[in-house]
Amino acid sequence: MTAVQIIEEIKRLPKEERTRIVEFLRRATEGDQLSPEELGKLAKRMVEVNNPEEADKLQGEIVRGFYGSSSGA
Repeated sequence: MTAVQIIEEIKRLPKEERTRIVEFLRRATEGDQLSPEELGKLAKRMVEVNNPEEADKLQGEIVRGFYGSSSGA
């Protein structure tokens, strides 16, 4: 199975299951800095989201993605 196929399967899951996958991936990649493109995508999502709690989560992802978790940020 390719990454594209896995992503398509994830998109078909109920929101609760997708959220669990996202949380797993966050923990699995903790400490990894994101590329400028990934940071840009997160920033765009943060601006477009209507839910303040989701915007806060995205902001946290941006900070972790910029500094990595080893900085203590």
